Amino acid sequence: MAPVTNERVLFNSIPEGYPEPGKTVLYDTSQTIDLDNSPLDGGILVKVIELSIDPYMRGRMRDNIGGGIPPFAIGEPIQNFGIGLVLRSENNGYKKGDYVYGFLPFFNYTIIQPPMDPTSFEYLRIIDNKYNLPLSVFIGAAGMPGQTAFMAWKEFAKAKKGETVFVSSGAGAVGSIVIQLAKQDGLKVIASAGSEEKVQFMKECGADVAFDYKTTSTKEMLENEGPIDIYWDNVGGETLDLALTYANFNARFLECGMIEGYNTGFTPVNNIFQIISKTITIHGVSVNALHSKYQAQFYDEVPRMIGEGKLKYREHVWHGLDKAGEALLAVQDGSNKAKAVVRVADAQ
Repeated sequence: MAPVTNERVLFNSIPEGYPEPGKTVLYDTSQTIDLDNSPLDGGILVKVIELSIDPYMRGRMRDNIGGGIPPFAIGEPIQNFGIGLVLRSENNGYKKGDYVYGFLPFFNYTIIQPPMDPTSFEYLRIIDNKYNLPLSVFIGAAGMPGQTAFMAWKEFAKAKKGETVFVSSGAGAVGSIVIQLAKQDGLKVIASAGSEEKVQFMKECGADVAFDYKTTSTKEMLENEGPIDIYWDNVGGETLDLALTYANFNARFLECGMIEGYNTGFTPVNNIFQIISKTITIHGVSVNALHSKYQAQFYDEVPRMIGEGKLKYREHVWHGLDKAGEALLAVQDGSNKAKAVVRVADAQ
């Protein structure tokens, strides 16, 4: 077979505000790959099928300063969690036809070489799809977003039946799972999002009180429906400030994201003294820190619940690597309707 075009998405410039398609990232078709003869050197050749777009990716569009996950490199492909199909293998851990989940570059095809162990950045998990779920679910409800919700809820929520939880960005890939886990534990759920379509989805997930923060006062909702015992924070800013105001004594705050400030700068939190006066416990949520403890339980329970219809999810799919820039922007400005997925190729 003659070499084929290997499309890719390159990080081109650090954005000053929201990421701009065609400027922050570039769609590139200049490379080719020989699928039959490219050397693997003990690795595997993977056809990329699905790629996840997640809010945290904005934090990688920066200079090489600060801690946490490394920044994207200018001129190099961006990466995130994805699903791929093994086309060729020189590694005993993988065979042709395996579907794998892990960190993938935004290519059509990629060669991944050793080390490929669970401590390696390039580690790929072979998907055990016993419930015949769509592959994209494994980068959403059964992937990193679902893991974030499940593992942090188990570790930090300390939920008691009859308590009240407030979930911001409750229609998102993480927040929607949190709503459903909270309902399974017998909690009253207040949830906010930024459109009526998203409000309807939060209600379908079981939220007792779901509202559009753009048209309804968060302050009035928390004043009327609180106090809150648990706050799952995906947005930060004014919403975090209000949650502190209407928190119950001994409340638990799970700080998962602060997208309110990712692109335009962070709003100061003024009610920080409430942490002391109400003895609030605040936990930073990092799925990497919880993975080893909860991974087996997650894969035992969550795909089954999805297969049985006990966990609902929604997706917003962009077709083709050339749409990755649009998807990145949509996740940051909130115009995505659900979990953002870039579908690179058919599953076969």
